[in-house]
Amino acid sequence: MSSRVCGRVLQRLQTSSSAPAAAAAWRSCRLHAWPSCQPHRGLSNSSRGTMNVFDRTMKRKQKNWAAALQDSNQFDYLRDEVGSQVADRVYDVARTFPLALDIGGGKSHIAEHLSKEVVERLFLTDISETTLKHRRQSEIPTQCFLADEEFLPFPENTFDLVMSSLSLHWINDLPGALRQIHEVLKPDGVFIGAMIGGETLYELRCSLQLAETEREGGFSPHVSPYTAVTDLGNLLGQSGFSLLTVDVDEVQVHYPGIIEVMTDLQGMGESNCAWNRRSLLHRDTILAAAAIYKG
Repeated sequence: MSSRVCGRVLQRLQTSSSAPAAAAAWRSCRLHAWPSCQPHRGLSNSSRGTMNVFDRTMKRKQKNWAAALQDSNQFDYLRDEVGSQVADRVYDVARTFPLALDIGGGKSHIAEHLSKEVVERLFLTDISETTLKHRRQSEIPTQCFLADEEFLPFPENTFDLVMSSLSLHWINDLPGALRQIHEVLKPDGVFIGAMIGGETLYELRCSLQLAETEREGGFSPHVSPYTAVTDLGNLLGQSGFSLLTVDVDEVQVHYPGIIEVMTDLQGMGESNCAWNRRSLLHRDTILAAAAIYKG
């Protein structure tokens, strides 16, 4: 459990409830890899037709809406925590990176923990223009690009370091995205990232499924599917990376109830955007799910 994250959340939520009752577990998978030295790397295609699980237009709208909230910063606790952990891994590599890329970096949650002695210049991308407008300042000279993580608009062998924090779990073609990251890296470049995976939000998923089955005779997916941790190493290897390190952190965040969990997901821009999602839940189903979640 990360006491820093839990304390930050509880401090904010205790104004409305003094009895946190349940926890949501976020499993963050950190990826650390170097491209294998190969004489030639062919252009990859992030095939839009191969896999189409997520509505990327909806995800852009969700992130724009969340970033425009007056109190949007109060929903950044998870991104702040994971961003600092990714930055720590960058410091573990004893070298200076002249040019780095932060894919899906949003408000630049990684760069605020880095110094210009480690990263001299940074390109920051996101699919949400509103999020980029609210990026946090850092001492690293930064250029912002409105770009989709599935289609990186950069030439091969451009970056010394590629970073990503909590955006790759919304990618339709993750293998294609990893191949593109491999291509834009220089041969001695480093990729360090973190994505949500495994059994994240297991409690929320089970509560909604049980309640909907009981009240409506069946259930629809309300929590997006996440990549299994055991698959990530294989995906990185197949994309051309070598010297792989994949580890898992479980961050438990305590909430008073299911409504607070869903409110925070919306404020983070992390609501479900799968094509087969069901947009509305009946009131009695939500009440039943809330009771199961607290139990």
